[in-house]
Amino acid sequence: VLEAGCVRLKNTQNILVKNLLVVTVGFLCWFILGYPLAFGGMDSPNMFAGFTNFAMDSLDPNAYRFWFFQGAFCATGGTIVSGAMAERTQLKGFAIYTILMTSVIYPIVVYWGWSGTGLLNYGDGESVVGPALSDFAGS
Repeated sequence: VLEAGCVRLKNTQNILVKNLLVVTVGFLCWFILGYPLAFGGMDSPNMFAGFTNFAMDSLDPNAYRFWFFQGAFCATGGTIVSGAMAERTQLKGFAIYTILMTSVIYPIVVYWGWSGTGLLNYGDGESVVGPALSDFAGS
């Protein structure tokens, strides 16, 4: 709603639809392809992406909360860019961006950084950019 207050009146409805699009389409893409690429563990992991639990197939029921929590971060990645694109793009272009962001770009970067076996991690606790990634936000 804050974003809608920063645009001209004629574009307010477009902004609200974009935010709704990110949540609905974004979570659908996260469900089908995003979560498996980001957190789909394997017996023999690779450095690019995970490849299990597509469409939550054989996902442990105790992991549903984690799935939803991480999906909210994925959708947030799309809404942040929505503000920068306000009044500059058509809905069709933003929908394509949302699909790519929530099903491919965000999940693969998450796997690289947080899986422990991704491209930004070495087996000895070091990463390509120095010490292993750490969360200093207190969570």
